[in-house]
Amino acid sequence: QVQLVESGGGLVKAGGSLTLSCEVSGSIFRVNDMAWYRQAPGKQRELVADITTGGSTNYADSVKGRFTISRDNVKNTVYLQMNNLKPEDTAVYYCNAQVIVASLPPRRDSSWGKGTQVTVSS
Repeated sequence: QVQLVESGGGLVKAGGSLTLSCEVSGSIFRVNDMAWYRQAPGKQRELVADITTGGSTNYADSVKGRFTISRDNVKNTVYLQMNNLKPEDTAVYYCNAQVIVASLPPRRDSSWGKGTQVTVSS
């Protein structure tokens, strides 16, 4: 069993900041790439940012310069620092991790958290 638990969502005014966290736990050998996605009402889920084990990052154009993804490989935790938030950032934010599950034999899995709501008021 692999668990991803997100935290840090909430209600904030436009221009404000929030930091999301996501911890991966369970029967895993390794956590590879980690990412944040978001899904606004009536829209498809979209990639916000991702990060490799080595720290290479990738961002959606809409968040470049405002959001920063980082990770702690010891804690198996990924973070998303969100600054200068806009009403269009309102969405449920989901954590995703590519893991190697400690099964026999070991297997790759793409695991998801349950999501955390971010609401930005104008």
